[in-house]
Amino acid sequence: MVWNRLLAALVAATCFSSVANAGHGLPAPLRDHDFADAGLHSANKIALGKQLFFDKVLSGNLNISCATCHHPFAGTGDGLSLPVGEGARGTGVVRDTGFGSDAVRERVPRNAPAVFNLGAREFTTLFHDGRVQPDPGSPSGIGSPAGSQLPDGLDNALAAQAMFPVTSGTEMAGQPGENPIADAAAAGDLAGPDGVWEQLAGRLRGIDGYVAQFIASFGDVNNAEDIRFAHAANAIAAFEAAAWRSDNSPFDRFLRGERGAMSLAQIRGMRLFYGRAGCGGCHSGVLQTDHTFRAIAIPPVGPGKGDGPSGYDDFGRERVTGNPSDRYRFRVPSLRNVALTAPYGHSGAYDSLEGIVRHHLDPVTSLDTYDVQQAVMPDRADLDAHDSYAINDIAIRFAIAAANELQPVALSERDVRAVIEFLHALTDPTMLDLRRDVPAFVPSGLPVAD
Repeated sequence: MVWNRLLAALVAATCFSSVANAGHGLPAPLRDHDFADAGLHSANKIALGKQLFFDKVLSGNLNISCATCHHPFAGTGDGLSLPVGEGARGTGVVRDTGFGSDAVRERVPRNAPAVFNLGAREFTTLFHDGRVQPDPGSPSGIGSPAGSQLPDGLDNALAAQAMFPVTSGTEMAGQPGENPIADAAAAGDLAGPDGVWEQLAGRLRGIDGYVAQFIASFGDVNNAEDIRFAHAANAIAAFEAAAWRSDNSPFDRFLRGERGAMSLAQIRGMRLFYGRAGCGGCHSGVLQTDHTFRAIAIPPVGPGKGDGPSGYDDFGRERVTGNPSDRYRFRVPSLRNVALTAPYGHSGAYDSLEGIVRHHLDPVTSLDTYDVQQAVMPDRADLDAHDSYAINDIAIRFAIAAANELQPVALSERDVRAVIEFLHALTDPTMLDLRRDVPAFVPSGLPVAD
């Protein structure tokens, strides 16, 4: 054991130059400066955001919270390939699709991404297709599906992101006719006097336990009438940024000079990752993402986004830019705590770390041989019928394959195992037990557990 640690330290001492010689230098370690609001949010604001994140009062039918699809117990995701939103019951992989008239209408079309490190300065573009992104020409400075309806005063892109799940009928708002918030969402009225955000703010103004916290958290809130939904979004973002800052993995400690922080296998995997395997070409930087959009032939699963002749396709980044060259491109995700955040891919196609790694080695072959049965979703006959439509459509599969940007990479079985070992070195042990992030109760009095 001692010899192994000494040998690992010796290998570590030479790995920086070895990786650099392979064409990719190792990134600098994360520092407080890399997190935009490190230490700046008040404890009151973070505590308020925590309660809002778990409170179903932000949903049209009072039956789902942000945490339902981004739960600490599921690596800040939900453990499912595709979320089951408004109308369902349960949390994580035991979530069902609901019953009777309250049952979900469809699965949410894209995988629920993890929330780790989204408070870092470099995260200025969010969602799988990047539809929240910097836009100096907009009043808020942030481009989004809301256009000019997006209010100013949002702290960052993460706060802007928090404005949108509540506007989705499938995710949190509910269906037209079920509640006034759902009706406003269906009409596209987000920021009007009877819009989604104002109705939700009105709910919060009527809860004394929240009013006191908003006043304590925001200098421009002096009474209940001053509360806006943008305040709630800023608080939620503050909680996410503070609770899920993750920068104490073995890889982080290694970058900070603790040469024995990673095992020999992890060091070898790191050299492959940033070298011959080519992973670092897209998953570059200290958070393992270059924030670009790439087409890598991830198999389509679920109902799609209504694109193409069938309506079962998902054109990805093209939906935002309108540029056909962006079709099937999706945002390169950060790999921090990736071992905790299965399933993988924008469609949640792969349920294992090995599965998504092997997909990257030969994406087109992986697409052609994909079996939708490996997706993790609660069964329901009518929903199941939609799940495999796109993958079984030869025209869609051909188009996805033609857009693929990754060339096949030849790695030995030993190499594959080493890369996976390195990916495990990106797990921050402080993120393994997140029970501390779940409140016992919320001011609305609604149940925290589903």
